[in-house]
Amino acid sequence: MESKIAKIVLAYSGGLDTSTIVPWLKENYGCDVVCYTANVGQGEELEGLEEKALASGASKIYIQDLREEFLTEYVFPTLQAGAIYERKYLLGTSLARPIIAKGQVEIAEMEGADAVAHGCTGKGNDQVRFELTFKALNPRLKVIAPWREWDIRSREDALAYCRERGIPVQSSEKSIYSRDRNIWHMSHEGGILENPWQEPEEAMYQLTVAPEAAPNQPEYVDIEFKQGIPKKINGVAYGPVELVTKLNELGGRHGVGRCDMVENRLVGMKSRGVYETPGGTILYTAHQELESLTLDRETLHHKHVVAERYAELVYYGLWFTPLRETLDALVQKTQENVTGTVRLMLFKGSCHVVGRKAPYSLYREDFATFGQDDVYDQSDAVGFINLFGLPLKVKALVDIEGFGKSAYRAPDYSQFKRD
Repeated sequence: MESKIAKIVLAYSGGLDTSTIVPWLKENYGCDVVCYTANVGQGEELEGLEEKALASGASKIYIQDLREEFLTEYVFPTLQAGAIYERKYLLGTSLARPIIAKGQVEIAEMEGADAVAHGCTGKGNDQVRFELTFKALNPRLKVIAPWREWDIRSREDALAYCRERGIPVQSSEKSIYSRDRNIWHMSHEGGILENPWQEPEEAMYQLTVAPEAAPNQPEYVDIEFKQGIPKKINGVAYGPVELVTKLNELGGRHGVGRCDMVENRLVGMKSRGVYETPGGTILYTAHQELESLTLDRETLHHKHVVAERYAELVYYGLWFTPLRETLDALVQKTQENVTGTVRLMLFKGSCHVVGRKAPYSLYREDFATFGQDDVYDQSDAVGFINLFGLPLKVKALVDIEGFGKSAYRAPDYSQFKRD
């Protein structure tokens, strides 16, 4: 197809699709194929990758452990922003794509490759996220997306293609679900989930127990933040990877972090996804509560607006953009005093805040008390209400002068007779 391409770097997972893509690229582009895998917390999915890649025909494979960078440079800034897509999705898959694509570009440049390739389909969001990152970091690299080119249309087609070429692949029955896993979350799509009325089967879940099967006693956990970044669990300091891993285990044990939603894909269609984000749910709940204690009203309310836009940028694959960097600068300013501890109760799938404290708390008990105090004169409220309600008063006076009563007065139903 493109004889001038000498080397391609492929984003490689080791599954059937990417195992098929390796020989397909060699056959159709006549080039060397280098595989690239970013370890962002896939767990056992990383086992045996080197053997699989070389057996598929790749000349070499790079496997990079990016878990800490993923959390500190992508996940935690998004947590600080409070970004949640369509009020439910904590952006686990969306956040992983730019760091994977970034690593892929770096390997392509080091290898002197002409092109990069991915195994995303032409219907999903991931193709956009990968390719926008490629464009932002090195637009000179050619992008190859086999699912938009080849004639393979099913698992059976892919297995037959590999068998004909002597490529060893596992032919065990595939899960009915399409899954994506990293240290932040696990997503489930496809299968029975394509019917939005169908309840997910319990066996589908991988990270969380069913809430009804969770312990019958609640568990309390303290999360300590420094400038919006989680640092300690129950007074013990952890690195980012260990902290999120521990919270995933803790939340999963209590059935915390399940999300079943119909979302609007960037490409224009709706899709249903079920997400498990146990540790992330705990951290988002705690972080939001700490902000309620430490941010002034106007900053907090504006940050809600920023959070929605930030979530859209992440979901749309626009991580490497001036706007995201600009929003980050604003968010980082808001986090200067977001330091403190939040106590949560985990019980039967729920995650409730039961306590919060912060050295820069704007909450003052002596101000908030309903009892007698020396810091607030309640008579001052009269002038405030008069000024704040002046537009309402003027509008009502105009209505009364013209129509005899305020436009907001309820009609007098006693005047109406029954038939």
